[in-house]
Amino acid sequence: MAETAPHHGEQIDILIAGAGYVGLATAVSIAQARPSLKIMIVDAAPEGVWQKDGRASAIAAAATRMLSRLGCWDELVEEAQPINEMIVTDSRTSDPVRPVFLTFGGEAGPGEPFAHMVMNRNLNGALRARAGELGIDIVQGVGVEGFDRGTARTVVRLSDGLAISARLLIACDGVKSRLRDMAGIKTLHWDYGQSGIVCTVKHERPHNGRAEEHFLPAGPFATLPLKGDRSSIVWTERTADAERLVNEDEFIFEQELEMRFGLKLGEIRVEGPRRAWPLGLTLARDFVRPRFALAGDAAHGIHPIAGQGLNLGFKDAAALAETVVEADRMGEDIGALDVLQRYERWRRFDTVQMGVTTDVLNRLFSNDIGPVRAIRDLGLGIVDRMPALKDFFIRQASSPQGSAPRLLQGEPI
Repeated sequence: MAETAPHHGEQIDILIAGAGYVGLATAVSIAQARPSLKIMIVDAAPEGVWQKDGRASAIAAAATRMLSRLGCWDELVEEAQPINEMIVTDSRTSDPVRPVFLTFGGEAGPGEPFAHMVMNRNLNGALRARAGELGIDIVQGVGVEGFDRGTARTVVRLSDGLAISARLLIACDGVKSRLRDMAGIKTLHWDYGQSGIVCTVKHERPHNGRAEEHFLPAGPFATLPLKGDRSSIVWTERTADAERLVNEDEFIFEQELEMRFGLKLGEIRVEGPRRAWPLGLTLARDFVRPRFALAGDAAHGIHPIAGQGLNLGFKDAAALAETVVEADRMGEDIGALDVLQRYERWRRFDTVQMGVTTDVLNRLFSNDIGPVRAIRDLGLGIVDRMPALKDFFIRQASSPQGSAPRLLQGEPI
C-alpha cells in the first residue's frame, strides 16, 4: 500500500481528509473509474489506530453491491455475518415477556440477505488494500491545518508543514468536522441527552443470524449477530446512566446487560472494551462550497435507531464519485460549484429525510407514556400485517431504486 509523504507544493486532483470508510470508498470509487485523477488521503489519526477498532457495522445489500463492484467484498464475505431475520419489540425492562410487534425476513432479493454485519477494521482494511492497488497515497498522522481557495485550485496546509494544491478538497473527517467549520458551513444540531453504549458479547447458543431491536423507555436496545456465537450490542441510555454503566465493574455491567438481553441465548459474557458516545442529530446546512465537499458524518450525524449511518455514508461516497467522474469525462472542472451542487441536490433530500425519520422514531419510542405506547404498538402491528409495506421498508434500506448511484445498484460508474 502506498503510504508515502508528499512533496512540498505537490499538485494533485483530489485531496480527501479522513481515512474512514467514507473517505476510502470515495477515493477508491473515483480512482477505479478515472485512473488519470491523482488522489491523496490524509488522516489525523496515528498509523494503525483503525486496526484497534472493535466495533461492527450493519451493511445493507446496496452497500454490499457497491463493495463488490469496488473489488472489496470477496475479502470481507468470509467474516461477514448475514442478517437472516429482524424482530422489533416494545416493552419495559421489567416486562417478563416482550411481545414481538414486527418481524422482517432477511432477503433483499433471491439469495441476497438485506444486510450483513462486518467488523469495522475488516471493512477499513479491505478498502485500504484496494486503495493501495489503485496507487492512492494514504498519509497517516497528518491533519489539515487550513486551506486557501483560489479560482482554479485550493492550497491545503497540512499539520506536518507541507502544502498541497488540489482541484477539489473532500472532508470526510467525522461529525465534529474541523474542515466543515473552516469552510464556514453551519449545522443544524441538537443533543438527545442520550448516549449509545457499544460492546460485543459472547453467548452459549447460536443466534442463527437474527437481529433484535427492543424499544425500551430510555431508548432502543439492539442486538446484531456477528460471526461465531457473538453479538454486537448498541444500547441507548440517558447520558448520565450510560456513563455510569460503562464505568461500573464487569459484574454489575453484565447484570444490567442481561436484564435487557435476556437468557434466550444462554449465559452472556462481554468481550473487549465497552464505550459510550453522545447521540444527537447534526445536519450540515450546505454540503458544498467551491472546490470543497462534505461526505459521511461530516455532512450528517443521525441517531443509530435505524442503523443507517454507515449506509448513508456509502450513498454519499457513491454519489460524489459518480458526480466527479462524469464531470471529468465531460471535460468539466471537478471542483466547480455548479458541478458539486449536483451532488448536493442528489443527496440532500435523502439525508434530511433519514435525519427526520430517525429523530421522530427516537422521540416516539424513547418514552414510557401510555397513550404514545398504544399508538406506536398499533402502528408496528399494522406494518407487520402488511407484507407490501414491509417489503417497501426492506427495499428502502437495501435496494435503492431509480435515482440511486450506479455503484449501489451494482453497476460501474
